[in-house]
Amino acid sequence: MTLRARYWRRGEAGFTLIEVLIATLLMTIILGALATVTAQWLPNWNRGMAKVQRMERLAMGLERVVADLSVAEMIPINADAKVPLFDGSELAVTFVRSAVGPSTQPGLEIVRFAEKADEQGLALVRERARFTPMPTDAQVQLGGPVVLVRAPFRVTFSYAGPDHVWQSTWRGQAMLPQMIRIAVRDGATGQLLTASTTAIVHNDMPPDCARAKNATACLTEKLNTQPGKTDGASL
Repeated sequence: MTLRARYWRRGEAGFTLIEVLIATLLMTIILGALATVTAQWLPNWNRGMAKVQRMERLAMGLERVVADLSVAEMIPINADAKVPLFDGSELAVTFVRSAVGPSTQPGLEIVRFAEKADEQGLALVRERARFTPMPTDAQVQLGGPVVLVRAPFRVTFSYAGPDHVWQSTWRGQAMLPQMIRIAVRDGATGQLLTASTTAIVHNDMPPDCARAKNATACLTEKLNTQPGKTDGASL
């Protein structure tokens, strides 16, 4: 084999410098195109994931609110009170329910959902305290705040009795509301969101009516009685 043939075969065995440069240039173009597409797509993906996470947190918070409100108890603040301890407004609701939780002692607890402001903005907060009979004018001290719903969402409450007429407040009533509407709005636009829901209160009969021979007559008398003042604590 001649010397020229040997050099020719060596050239066929590898890449030339021009081929390496062309391959490098093509790889650079491909990587640049991928980087451009990623830079345009990634922010939208991050916004989508953040929205999904906000909706998941909202759903979990609303589930907690509905679960608590649906088991509100007809418990007066003391033996002399004529109405249950329940105080509802558009931005807050306070009531009594059976205590639950792995570290909670059996009994009753006072629960309050209220809108409060912190360094991150407005938020719906759940607070609680162990229930004990107390004077009618006592100030209920609650603790253990847990944020359930945070901006950009805002939650408001409304209440309805057997007549299904919605009211913005419910206090000083002889019975608990039968339904509590939890309206969720966009904090910036005020638009009502489809995440809004309604809690059905299961325990709507006073203890004395539950023991009465004619529960219907007892309930009718309670409904027709309009208390002149609120026999509940200052909440």
